[in-house]
Amino acid sequence: MTDFPWLKHYPASVDKEINYEAYSSIVDLFDESVKNFGSNVAFECMGKTMSFTELERLSALFANYLSQSLKLKKGTRVAIQMPNTLQYPVAMFGALRAGMIVVNTNPLYTPAEMKHQFVDSGAEVIVIVENFASNLEKIRNEIPAKHIILTGLGDLLGGLKGMIVNLVVKHVKKLVPPFSLPGAVSFKTALSKGGEFTFKQTKLTLADTAFLQYTGGTTGVSKGAELTHGNIVANMQQISAWMKPKLRPREEIVVTALPLYHIFALTVNCLSMLKIGAHNLLITNPRDMKAFIGDLAKKKFTVITGVNTLFNGLLNQEAFKALDFSALKIAVGGGMAVQKATAEKWKAVTGVPLAEGYGLTETSPVASCNPIDGTERIGTIGVPLPNTEFMIADDAGSRLSIGERGEIFIKGPQVMKGYWNRPEETDNVMHGEWFKSGDIGVMDEDGFVKIVDRKKEMILVSGFNVYPNEIEDVIASCPGVLEVGVIGMPDAKSTEKVVAYVVKKDGGVTAERVIEHCKDSLTNYKVPREVHFVDELPKSNVGKILRRKIKEAHLEKKGVVAD
Repeated sequence: MTDFPWLKHYPASVDKEINYEAYSSIVDLFDESVKNFGSNVAFECMGKTMSFTELERLSALFANYLSQSLKLKKGTRVAIQMPNTLQYPVAMFGALRAGMIVVNTNPLYTPAEMKHQFVDSGAEVIVIVENFASNLEKIRNEIPAKHIILTGLGDLLGGLKGMIVNLVVKHVKKLVPPFSLPGAVSFKTALSKGGEFTFKQTKLTLADTAFLQYTGGTTGVSKGAELTHGNIVANMQQISAWMKPKLRPREEIVVTALPLYHIFALTVNCLSMLKIGAHNLLITNPRDMKAFIGDLAKKKFTVITGVNTLFNGLLNQEAFKALDFSALKIAVGGGMAVQKATAEKWKAVTGVPLAEGYGLTETSPVASCNPIDGTERIGTIGVPLPNTEFMIADDAGSRLSIGERGEIFIKGPQVMKGYWNRPEETDNVMHGEWFKSGDIGVMDEDGFVKIVDRKKEMILVSGFNVYPNEIEDVIASCPGVLEVGVIGMPDAKSTEKVVAYVVKKDGGVTAERVIEHCKDSLTNYKVPREVHFVDELPKSNVGKILRRKIKEAHLEKKGVVAD
């Protein structure tokens, strides 16, 4: 890797190559962390803490229940469908320690989305928080799952507190619709039954599949990326190496507002921070900004991750600006483009750069990140992580020159095994050892890469390629704009035209003001021809603005059926 321009921009103490075979599995690394950090806090949620030792004990009980009480075999798929709670790491590590494959499932899925994922994965076990059990009831007879494990949000909060939380959620806030799932077992019962057996570790290798991580389905039917223990261990090692200059074992408090079932939080927050014995602060409902900021005020947090909309939302809260950021070392944005206006405001408020990283579900996920030593370049996704290569390629898969725009190809040990039971889909995204990201980017002479846009979301205006990210970045800096999503729509004169959907921060901004603001920074064909104001934009489970949904809504208003 000595010929690549980005190597000179690695932080001084970061190894340019990592030993991604240093552990035999995720469980091997887990066991090391338990040994090193036993009594230290591993996870905290709603004021209740769980040590590494306690996590080891409870996850062993859950593993026992799966493998010895239910007599399930290595490789059985176990779907986990819950927000950030203490039950999540217990169930996840328990399933992995039993040699099983975790199928992470968004709890906000509709019954149809749940059915697709459970049928496609062949999940035999579903662990679900009872708030969403009514949706499971609707498809119970249409999925292959043999075992249902139910949990309440307060189940591991202990004694009176846990009981009160469950009562409030169910009877005061009425967040648990009625349901009937005969034969379902409670999470506490599963742990109790697991205590009847002695834990026996299932033998695992780096080649064994650890997760089926389903993509968002923005380019067709949702597919399960098959991520092996080797893929995840490699990415944990790569991330740990990247963060090494700033982070210290046992000293870090990491804020996890993104859901653990999402690949970003799963690998970066949950697994990589486990390796250094970090105290993981789980935020169950980050949309409740008042409670979220209240939790932040109680901790001298040192690491926070999120997507642009999360950081932007926090920055628009006066209570957040008043927090003590003296302990903060690292802030990392991913999942969608970090807008320049957000990054600049974040640094002004916190004093810490907002380092943008990049990756996909298929790359476990992190493939590149900005340096965290103060040499970050706003507007780029940084440089590739150790043992990772980028290539900017044309449509034929040939390498383009520095400065040319093309599709980002990625090669490294974190690239998925393939899509679960979909060999043709896998072939479509692989070019030899290279994974074709579907993102358009450009690499500068120093190896820093800038995402131009999604290949499929590029807008064609009179023969010119227009990239929504660029326009969104400009509109986001317009006074009075809170959020923005840009799409392309058919136009008789120019093939397509640029259309912007905006959420106002205040009442002063107008469509004319947005357009004039764009004219100051963009050439004429890039300037929106239409600006629409809405109360909110459609987002994914982690807050990524979904242009596809904006387009569908726009077409529906026009009385046109989307393709």
